[in-house]
Amino acid sequence: MLQPLGAQALKLKEEKQMKIGFIGLGNMGAPMAANLASAGFEVAGFDPAGTSAPGIGVASTAAQAASDADVVITMLPNGAILRSVADELVPAMKSGAVLLDCSTVDVDSARTVAKQAQDAGLMAVDAPVSGGIGGASGGTLTFMAGGTEAGFLKVTPLFDIMGQKAVHCGEAGAGQAAKICNNMILGATMIATCEAFALADKLGLERQKMFDVVSTSSGYSWSMNAYCPAPGVGPQSPSDNGYTPGFAAELMLKDLGLSQQAAEAADADTPMGALALALYKRFVEEEDGMGRDFSAMLPRFEGRGRD
Repeated sequence: MLQPLGAQALKLKEEKQMKIGFIGLGNMGAPMAANLASAGFEVAGFDPAGTSAPGIGVASTAAQAASDADVVITMLPNGAILRSVADELVPAMKSGAVLLDCSTVDVDSARTVAKQAQDAGLMAVDAPVSGGIGGASGGTLTFMAGGTEAGFLKVTPLFDIMGQKAVHCGEAGAGQAAKICNNMILGATMIATCEAFALADKLGLERQKMFDVVSTSSGYSWSMNAYCPAPGVGPQSPSDNGYTPGFAAELMLKDLGLSQQAAEAADADTPMGALALALYKRFVEEEDGMGRDFSAMLPRFEGRGRD
């Protein structure tokens, strides 16, 4: 009964771990790459600024990081840089690999790079993120993905490590479309939340009382309930740290610009989005918003009267 089974012994074959190339190791990319490495993935990273991340191998070029990778992840500043990097990556990637772009870029760039990858025998997924630097470090990002179902399924194990949720939104470019629509709402609601606190101050309403009412009534929003711009009110947020960015005002300006670029291309009427863009542009370029959290709109409104 207890004789060795020899050749009949059950052998469990380990599934081969994916090799990852990671291009763009800035404030968001570095912790994302580090989380993949700490989960046991072999990660080769490259950033033109020479930055790295704990646990990853350092490649001398983007092409070298991509050459033997099953998935290449990019986290880049804008669509022009994405297109330029894709020109280097796509020829270096092996057939059947996935180009997973987690940058926030314009929809047209996402679709152009996806077609370039598909024409070369690769799969492409555009998956911008929500959650900021804290979400990147904590592995709690939300991914909004566009691309084929096959590509999405292949990279889902990576989403599970880098984030807490991933939604397949549709074909190429759909992830970017979801991100810019989401952030257009966020920019407008944060402005409205800050305006309301500034008005409450001038009406003599205590901020805590304002929060207690609004956070449990029809004014409920993520800007109020989860990321309150008033220091000492609601859950911990950048307002409690001198408005040191969780999500910088200049990044909100970028995303609102993308939303209006898309709205113009689609002939969509978005007056609130356009006004939010104008206000953040003024805040960042003419006032003191550069380098501050996007919720620092509250002290801006505090010090202003009616124009």
